[in-house]
Amino acid sequence: MGQNLALNIAEKGFPISVYNRSTSKVDETVERAKKEGDLPLYGFHDAESFVKSVQKPRVIIMLVKAGSPVDQTIKTLSAYLEKGDCIIDGGNEWYENTERREKAMAELGLLYLGMGVSGGEEGARNGPSLMPGGSFEAFKYIEDILLKVAAQVPDSGPCVTYIGKGGSGNFVKMVHNGIEYGDMQLIAEAYDVLKSVGKLSNEELHSVFAEWNKGELLSFLIEITADIFGIKDDKGEGHLVDKVAFGDILTDQVVDKKQLIDDVRQALYASKICSYAQGMNLIRAKSIEKGWDLKLGELARIWKGGCIIRAVFLDRMKRAYDRNPDLANLLVDPEFAKEIIERQSAWRRVVCLAINSGISTPGMSSSLAYFDTYRRARLPANLVQAQRDYFGAHTYERVDVEGSFHTEWFKIARQLKN
Repeated sequence: MGQNLALNIAEKGFPISVYNRSTSKVDETVERAKKEGDLPLYGFHDAESFVKSVQKPRVIIMLVKAGSPVDQTIKTLSAYLEKGDCIIDGGNEWYENTERREKAMAELGLLYLGMGVSGGEEGARNGPSLMPGGSFEAFKYIEDILLKVAAQVPDSGPCVTYIGKGGSGNFVKMVHNGIEYGDMQLIAEAYDVLKSVGKLSNEELHSVFAEWNKGELLSFLIEITADIFGIKDDKGEGHLVDKVAFGDILTDQVVDKKQLIDDVRQALYASKICSYAQGMNLIRAKSIEKGWDLKLGELARIWKGGCIIRAVFLDRMKRAYDRNPDLANLLVDPEFAKEIIERQSAWRRVVCLAINSGISTPGMSSSLAYFDTYRRARLPANLVQAQRDYFGAHTYERVDVEGSFHTEWFKIARQLKN
């Protein structure tokens, strides 16, 4: 990631110095820069000469393993940095660590940013989605570079924006990663149902996912899934995906294959809406708690290119937040509400089919449960509150009278039994 991002920066015309504790990696990066167009990239084998080679005010981008390696790298670099210089952590760091480091750096007169970088190695080289948070002054130091190296989407610009104060950049990237793996889980469940119940071959799965990638599910993850089903095993018979651990499911259910494919498509899309809704609400809640004032529509915009979750779906999501920046949940946006209601019958059929076939679909099932929970005016938590008050005097609130109440449930129950 670090090597590819450095090459990306150099390719955009910005001279860049690189350093790694492993001198062979430095030499490898310099050699790649020469081969890929004699790019203005310069390697250094020690921290002091590396730092001193950078023009003041210095901006150092780190891509190292999260946790103590970051602290160690900061300690090594800060010995040679001067007031006004800036450190940017481009790793997947816990947001509270970023906030701690920003305060510590400020005491030394240094600026600090925690920047989420999405897109994998290919994205880092050709244009990632970037989520910088922390010192706004530090962001302005490097804004011109980030605008050039980020993924470029024709209708919405570079996939980078200043996220907000403190650890907001890392927090947003963390939730982004949760959404990403939620997406992959849902796609895997769709595959499982189609293969195990529908008995689709890999050739059919390739065609189905390729077709889905032309409509509402158009995305990087659907695209690569279609590709995976088309790749044969170079070390044996059949397709490679079947050699990455997939257990057979014993089911004798007879289904209409065409109907199943359409139902699964709708179930996948509806589940995806719920997954994103939960992710954006996590960001919204943390933004309110920390006073970050995050713009959810802007986050949807910078995820449209470069990153792993890039999808046409994000256009709809951005429009939803443009219509109502204070939207409480994607599920109550008129457009998304209509789409999910239209798909809920197919969604329920798929979940029921999976359950009856003994196929685990935790993503689709929990997304459906989230939707059903959200749309109901009342839930059975009233009984839970009564139970808690019964055994622990935790009190409860009433729907008809304000205030907190406690009932002597045990005494009343004993009287009724006598």
